[in-house]
Amino acid sequence: MGTTPNHNALLILASLADADRHGYAIKKDITERTGGEVRLGSTTLYRLLGQLLDDGLIEEARTRPAPQLDDERRRYFHLTAAGRRALGAEMRSLERVLLAVRPALAPRSR
Repeated sequence: MGTTPNHNALLILASLADADRHGYAIKKDITERTGGEVRLGSTTLYRLLGQLLDDGLIEEARTRPAPQLDDERRRYFHLTAAGRRALGAEMRSLERVLLAVRPALAPRSR
């Protein structure tokens, strides 16, 4: 995912960690996960999906859930093992950053 974590990419990986999803389902899941704070536009979503595919962190899913009820034009995405490792590493990195900055918000004694 490069040297700078992209929070939107992390949200996509987290969404796919739960289940294989198509683009609109990923957008909807991220909006729900963030309580409406993050609403990815289609351009942003598909650009990031392309990058994650190129990086080998996600792949197109081989199977489709309920194909008889689904639109065949939809592309479903699946988190790869490398994607799961990258998600875990980025989460640990963000946790270290939060631990480092949290004291800055603590009340100071005089």
